[in-house]
Amino acid sequence: MTDTTLAPASAEASVRPAVREIGIIMNGVSGRMGYRQHLVRSILAIRDQGGIELPDGTKVTVKPLLVGRSEAKLADLAAKHGIEDYTTDLDAALADPRWEIYADFLVTKARASALRKAIAAGKTIYTEKPTAETVDEALELAKLAQEAGVKTGVVHDKLYLPGLQKLKRLIDSGFFGRILSVRGEFGYWVFEGDWQPAQRPSWNYRAEDGGGIIVDMFPHWNYVLENLFGEVKSVYAQAAVHIADRWDEKGEHYTATAEDAAYGIFELDGDIVAQINSSWTVRVNRDELVEFHVDGTHGSAVVGLFGAKIQHRNATPKPVWNPDLADDHDYDADWAEVPTNDVFQNGFRQQWEEFLVSYVEGTAYEFDLLSGARGVLLAEAGLQSSREGRKVELPTLSLD
Repeated sequence: MTDTTLAPASAEASVRPAVREIGIIMNGVSGRMGYRQHLVRSILAIRDQGGIELPDGTKVTVKPLLVGRSEAKLADLAAKHGIEDYTTDLDAALADPRWEIYADFLVTKARASALRKAIAAGKTIYTEKPTAETVDEALELAKLAQEAGVKTGVVHDKLYLPGLQKLKRLIDSGFFGRILSVRGEFGYWVFEGDWQPAQRPSWNYRAEDGGGIIVDMFPHWNYVLENLFGEVKSVYAQAAVHIADRWDEKGEHYTATAEDAAYGIFELDGDIVAQINSSWTVRVNRDELVEFHVDGTHGSAVVGLFGAKIQHRNATPKPVWNPDLADDHDYDADWAEVPTNDVFQNGFRQQWEEFLVSYVEGTAYEFDLLSGARGVLLAEAGLQSSREGRKVELPTLSLD
């Protein structure tokens, strides 16, 4: 580690250095998302390109400190990617002023305690979701950060998907007229683990370990819905454990205790109704692993990870229901592709860059721990709805 002590982001210097290096504690990089999306495709990509250029011509670059439980794994990652610093001592890392930002990619059960430590240490925070296991804990973390004057950011990666960026452009342009409804389909078949290895970790299917597709996906759906269409007012959800018998990473049988599918109906501001099916037990028959179908008075769109198709009301066919005659109309041909007029980079990296610029410039950042708490709220309400068999209204969360 170097002896350089970095100035806090809020300090105003008469002359800003040409390149400012920000030390980032990265906790949980040996996991799938922490390694692939946050370390390799975001932080190392920013480092390797020489940093992010700011409007005044200066640059911000990054220096990662890898944190985890296995020193051997950390040493291997550090050697593989030319990283100087790693440690198994989180407390020591948080006490070191060289590291300004704490980034958390741990499993959900371990996240809240680590975030508390980072807040107490005065570190700026950037974390995966869900931010906690309960909404009370998630809101408590947001309030602790506010009281400590700590800037926070929560991963909202789905908003940066090329398809959803195209959708936002359609919404902002008024293409839809009044939006009526949203239908979402997400998921794929995750193998049980006996005759083929599962694509997801076994803890995802154990409620006692923080697993379940509602906890995993409803926080995503909350920020997608509230940022594109309107605040979620209520939820009715049905969770299901469709496949109880599964096999873990060692090939040992276990019984799933967390849902592998969830079927949700969400009421939004503006009388918009959203329906989203989330499943790890569905065989894909759609263009992409996630698709959203949006209908409005003036037009409709179907968007996925990358693609986007639209149909204006002036180009809408006039179907007539007749079960006695085969319908040979090619409905797919009635849709037009939205052109890719922008260059879209990795969504995780794009959000990292926006957060780093906001941190350096001292600007407000909307995707904070309070936003993360709203995602936990929707997940908690979805589980309650399924458990009680009723629609659950969502309260408004506040830091007051």
